[in-house]
Amino acid sequence: MKIQRRFSPVGLATLLFLLVVGLLVFIPFMFLIISSLQDASLIFSKGLTLKIDFKVADLDNYKLLFTHNEGIYWVWFKNSVVITFIQTVVVLVLCSMVGYGLALYDFKGRQLIFGMVLVMMMVPNDILLIPLYKLITNLGLMDTYLGVILPGIVPPATIFFFRQYAIGLSKEYADAAKIDGCGEFRIFWNIYAPMMKPAFGAMAILTSMNVWNNYLWPMIVLRSDENLMLPAGLMTYMTPYGNNYDIVFAGSVMSIIPIIIVFMLNQKQFIAGLTVGGVKG
Repeated sequence: MKIQRRFSPVGLATLLFLLVVGLLVFIPFMFLIISSLQDASLIFSKGLTLKIDFKVADLDNYKLLFTHNEGIYWVWFKNSVVITFIQTVVVLVLCSMVGYGLALYDFKGRQLIFGMVLVMMMVPNDILLIPLYKLITNLGLMDTYLGVILPGIVPPATIFFFRQYAIGLSKEYADAAKIDGCGEFRIFWNIYAPMMKPAFGAMAILTSMNVWNNYLWPMIVLRSDENLMLPAGLMTYMTPYGNNYDIVFAGSVMSIIPIIIVFMLNQKQFIAGLTVGGVKG
């Protein structure tokens, strides 16, 4: 027997609203793809358009992107992949452990630490640029991967999210594991970490996206051309003496692909993590 699904007026209106919002979000992305397939001069002569002229559409911009300056784009791409992967893994490990500890353990100073996390969430990152710059300089980490990664390994918002998610987990699992002789780290990694999989999926997407798109801090720390990340590297083509929009458009399209892959691999956990983690506590 086939069951027909009926939409209520509110549900139908919500669906139509989301379709309109999705279309508005997708239009700039389509413009970016179309612009990457044609000469930049045509964009400024004809204006913004979503029509594809197949007579002038080609992959010359991508060929120029991959061969320009001895293929330095791939060097920037590699830098972004390495930094994003390392920082995302470290953030997930450290923040999940901190959030788990704040949620499931009673110890002196717990509320003080959680209060500090909340305060740090209210502090704009731009205020910390000068002290962070002095710290990285004193540590001799300028123009290194570690100089980019180190200041962002324990973001307070990620700690808060893991803490809110872990609040809904039962402490009885830990008590039973302790009776069986499990240590604290084993309890976390073997018992609670699998139960926090939706939170890991959601934070993996958000963290990797933030690191991948980060422009200001890597631009300050990384000074040599071969160490730049993609956002800063692509901006070097925008100069007072000429703008290589052809390369920028093609490079921007290529830079979106890794984030799409990360989202596709974690989309179920992302939705479940935001839904559950956002209402617990």
